[in-house]
Amino acid sequence: MAANTSKTARASVKAGQAKGNGGLSVLGEFKYLIPLNQGKHVYLRNITDGRTLHLEVGSEKFNEALKTQIEAGHGDKIKSEIEGFVKDLPEQGWDATLKSLDEAGVFGEAVAA
Repeated sequence: MAANTSKTARASVKAGQAKGNGGLSVLGEFKYLIPLNQGKHVYLRNITDGRTLHLEVGSEKFNEALKTQIEAGHGDKIKSEIEGFVKDLPEQGWDATLKSLDEAGVFGEAVAA
């Protein structure tokens, strides 16, 4: 390790190496969805394979990509992010997106319309 690194940086690296779990270590909160183009598209981060997908909201690819993440155990976080978009970005139509995802059964059993 370089001699000019800070004590904090060295301690952080050592702590990460000591865990040895090979998992992703992120400082702060990890966002799965990044809304684009007034809610018409999103970047969907896949924490399991490190890829970021550019998807059209409401498309079949969008629904399938979300299902894949939900099956990997990230459903609650993704749903809470979309609920946050409903609250914080009401002009972008996230309420309709959430409703259509629920009706399509993306988060579990389909809701009867």
